[in-house]
Amino acid sequence: MGIPSTKIKRVLIANRGEIAVRIIRTLRELGIESVAVYSDADASSQHRFLADFAVRLPGITSAETYLQIPRLVEAIRSSGADAVHPGYGFLSESSEFARAIEKAGAIFIGPPPEAMDRMGNKIHARNLMIEHGVPVVPGAAAPLKDAAELKKLAHEIGYPLILKAAGGGGGRGMRVVRQDSDLEPALTACQREAQAYFGNPEVFCERFIERPRHIEFQVLFDAHGNGVHLFERDCSVQRRHQKLFEEAPSSYLSPKQRDDIGAKAVAAAKAAGYVSAGTIEFICESPDRAYFMEMNTRIQVEHPVTEMITGLDLIAWQIRIAQGERLPFKQSDLQPNGWAMEARINAEDPALDFAPSAATVQAMTLPGGPFVRVDTHLYPGYKIPDTYDSMVAKVIVWAKTRPEAIVRMERALSELRLEGVQTTVPFQEALLALPAFRDGDFTTKLIEEQAAYWKTALRQAGGDSDEPTLAAVLGVVAVRHQPAAPVVDGAASSVRPSLWQEMARREGLE
Repeated sequence: MGIPSTKIKRVLIANRGEIAVRIIRTLRELGIESVAVYSDADASSQHRFLADFAVRLPGITSAETYLQIPRLVEAIRSSGADAVHPGYGFLSESSEFARAIEKAGAIFIGPPPEAMDRMGNKIHARNLMIEHGVPVVPGAAAPLKDAAELKKLAHEIGYPLILKAAGGGGGRGMRVVRQDSDLEPALTACQREAQAYFGNPEVFCERFIERPRHIEFQVLFDAHGNGVHLFERDCSVQRRHQKLFEEAPSSYLSPKQRDDIGAKAVAAAKAAGYVSAGTIEFICESPDRAYFMEMNTRIQVEHPVTEMITGLDLIAWQIRIAQGERLPFKQSDLQPNGWAMEARINAEDPALDFAPSAATVQAMTLPGGPFVRVDTHLYPGYKIPDTYDSMVAKVIVWAKTRPEAIVRMERALSELRLEGVQTTVPFQEALLALPAFRDGDFTTKLIEEQAAYWKTALRQAGGDSDEPTLAAVLGVVAVRHQPAAPVVDGAASSVRPSLWQEMARREGLE
């Protein structure tokens, strides 16, 4: 990747929702113009109106809009953008998209396409890590040919095994296998799902670690060969391999273990020739046995907790690095400060097995106060589309210690009110009250192992039972939501003085 010598002036954001809004805010602080793209389903989304310019992508589905490279390239040209930020999801880890952006004469705010290729295929990434001395979970060194080869490996590695899509992520194309009879159907299902989601049917296998911690390290590399890690995030609270709650740092690691695993993360990124912000994910059998799992070659959903404990704006540093700037700090200059937590708020009903709840936000009250941050694209009257990911907000808090962060998060969630929409807030509140979570004694199996507890607590939180309330079930005092004040134009416009007027103006002009 060449090192640009001119300042970026206008950035097209190839994404939507809260991450688009979050990027726009940093661009505005840096004095850089923003270009939003929006589908027909997102015609009323806040990111469209908050940006300086907006380009429509005709269509509803992701395949018609946010995943259409030719349409996005045309949007770059028509808007005059000289750079593109991909956010996360969609085309954020597509080397083809990065190359198309460069061919169009714009700067891709992310890693070189070659680094994305090296780390995008999990089999290639595993082998690269082995070459550079980064530990990996025992498993296959090449795509599985058939069930016979898988059976041979299973007997060598031992059960249980996990099958994974070579080109995938996010829990797609994955199966845990515990006996010979399940090998062939699991392999067939994984290959089919891998082809459907990622356009690549290749599958490999690893030994399945039953009760791990999921620890990831944020790395930051400039184009001049300088790189650091920005400490770890604990992402062990998961459901079906989907993260629900994150914190930084992790109570699982000692300072020495943090330094050791962090050095491995930096080595992994360096081996890939990485530039920009990225994440090295580890699966930990114990604090002293951390294995490389994968690299996410983009900004992460959970990046705010790292920002809270480092004081660094990671989006701003992605942009500065894309402009060719050098990192002004080295590893010894960095220390984690305090504790941060993030609750992902999804438009889902946890009492109904997290069923989607796409609806209209009738009224909204967001938490505030010291060291509380909310990233969202919602506003009163907004209709949440049922076409895209269900995450609609992130509540992030900071405190000096982990116990204080838990208390602050409890307070923040008690203030959050999204009338008309079912959300995962009751689940997050129940999580914070669990003794295992409060003690830091949990693994990625926490949700699964507490299945009966969640079912009872969340059903009762929904108010459809004469049994004791969720607060009584958990043994805690619930902070009751106060009636929200009426939402008026003057109050709403305090987010940005002209935002709501601008929304109405563009609705008539665009």
